[in-house]
Amino acid sequence: MIRVLAIGDVVGAPGCEFVRQRLPGIKKQLDADFVIVNGENSAVGNGILPSSAGHLLDSGADVITTGNHVFKRREIYPFLEETPNLIRPGNYPDSCPGSGVYLYDGGRFTAAVINLLGTVYMDPLESPFSAADRLLGQIDTPLVFVDIHGEATSEKLALAYYLDGRVSAVFGTHTHVQTADEQILPGGTGCITDLGMTGPVRSILGVKPECVIARFTTCMPARFETAKDPCVLCGALFTVEEKSGQCAQIERIRFE
Repeated sequence: MIRVLAIGDVVGAPGCEFVRQRLPGIKKQLDADFVIVNGENSAVGNGILPSSAGHLLDSGADVITTGNHVFKRREIYPFLEETPNLIRPGNYPDSCPGSGVYLYDGGRFTAAVINLLGTVYMDPLESPFSAADRLLGQIDTPLVFVDIHGEATSEKLALAYYLDGRVSAVFGTHTHVQTADEQILPGGTGCITDLGMTGPVRSILGVKPECVIARFTTCMPARFETAKDPCVLCGALFTVEEKSGQCAQIERIRFE
C-alpha cells in the first residue's frame, strides 16, 4: 500500500508559512509516501510565483497542482517549463507553458498526477473528460491521481464516476470549502469533491471578511487582502494498493 496526501488550495503567505511549519510533521504522522499540494493561490494577491512554488516544494510538496489563476503572474511561465513537478491544467492548449501531467518516481512505485480545469462557470477550455482520456493514454502506471479544479460539485463528481476504475483518486480543488462526501466508487477510485483550503481560518475563502463584505454590500470593486493567522491545513489521505491502483481507504484531514 502507498499513502498519498493531497492538500487543498494554499492561500498567500500565511498558508505557505503554515505548510512550512506543519507539513513535515503531518507527513510523518500520517506516514505519507507522497504529497500533492495545490498552489493555485500561494502568491500574494493569488496566482503562483517561483518564490511561492519553491517554498512549497522546499516544505515537502512532491508535486504542485494549480488551476485557473496559474498564468496570472508572468514570472511563473519559465518556471513552469523548467519545473516538471509544477503542473497546470492539462486542458489548456499545448501552446501554454508547462504540462498537465507529472510522473513521480517514488522508488518502489511510480505515480502519475493529472491536473484538469472544470468548464462549468469557468473558462471555455477543452472538456476535462476528453482531456483526461487523452492524458491517460500517455501514462503507463496504475497509480494515477487527478486534481480537478472547478466550481461545480456535479462536474467534479461526474468526472470521478467517468474515471472510476481507471484512476486511483479524483479530488476537487478551487472552492476552498472542504466537502464531507469522501467515498470509494464501485470501480475502486477514491474521490472527494473538494479538499478545502490551507490558509487563514477567520476569513472568507482566505480573504479578510471586511473586504468581501464591502464587495457584497457596496457592489463596488474592493481590494482583496489575505487574512492573517490562525491557519488551517485541509486535504485528504488516500491509501492505495500499489499493483492494482485501487483506493482502499480515504480519510479527510484537517490540522489547525
